[in-house]
Amino acid sequence: MSKRLEYWLVLAVALGLGRMPRALARLLVRALTWGVYLALGRLRRVGECNLALALPGLSSRERTRILRHLYRNLGWQLVEFCRMPRYTVRNTQGWIRTEGREHYLAAGARGKGVLVLTGHLGAWELSSFYHSLMGHPMGMVIRRLDNRMLDEFVNGIRCLHGNQVLHKDDFARGLLTAMRAGKTVGILMDTNMTPPQGEFVRFFGRQACTASGLARVALKTGAAVLPGFLLWEQAERQYVLHFGPELVLQRSGDAEADILAATQQCNDVLEAWIRRYPDQWLWIHRRWKTRPPGEPRVY
Repeated sequence: MSKRLEYWLVLAVALGLGRMPRALARLLVRALTWGVYLALGRLRRVGECNLALALPGLSSRERTRILRHLYRNLGWQLVEFCRMPRYTVRNTQGWIRTEGREHYLAAGARGKGVLVLTGHLGAWELSSFYHSLMGHPMGMVIRRLDNRMLDEFVNGIRCLHGNQVLHKDDFARGLLTAMRAGKTVGILMDTNMTPPQGEFVRFFGRQACTASGLARVALKTGAAVLPGFLLWEQAERQYVLHFGPELVLQRSGDAEADILAATQQCNDVLEAWIRRYPDQWLWIHRRWKTRPPGEPRVY
């Protein structure tokens, strides 16, 4: 019964926000996210801790500004997700565009599959949806929601234009199959992992347990790896789906060393994009929770 109530509540919110004018919906969720920012002190403290670890040169005022903008952007993403079923190629013109499409097309033309390196930066839910709307459906590696009714509802929206979901509990086989078929799969690679699924590599100067699956699959199949992020460009007052140049992965003959090097390369790219758009990354995630043996806890 509780899961049914949760489902109907989410559905009501999604339908309500989805039918409102964007400006009004953003105004409402801004009040909601401001309340969450004030009420959930634990998350706010995690964000402050992460910012102090990763960007120690920032002042307290600047860290607060970044966190407030993060919550605003999370609210905006909620609005966009609720509106996504109504989006068409025509009505997204003028407020979403793609930059670096040539990188994606060149990577796909090789025929060995494309692994889009991405993270919880910008409007990550809208990015894969918009890419499929523009005629390029892709796979997405995600974790199942505990509420199966909500899981089906959310994935139904994600996959309206041909996207496919690869669940984390069976993603390795799905990734290999997709790459052999020359398909595209997006991977959120900025979350805390635990061994053996993760390897310790640097992230903002600290060892961070990082998913190594992307590197393993890319090195095994020859799939292209390129960064992709949908970010809010304040100067343009619109979202831009950025595709960066394809990563050149080194092969030394030592498989494990190559996996570590490729995983580090991915982290370096993620870090560079986050530094460019610090107020759009999910700082409230406990990214450095898993520590190498002997190191003290961060949180």
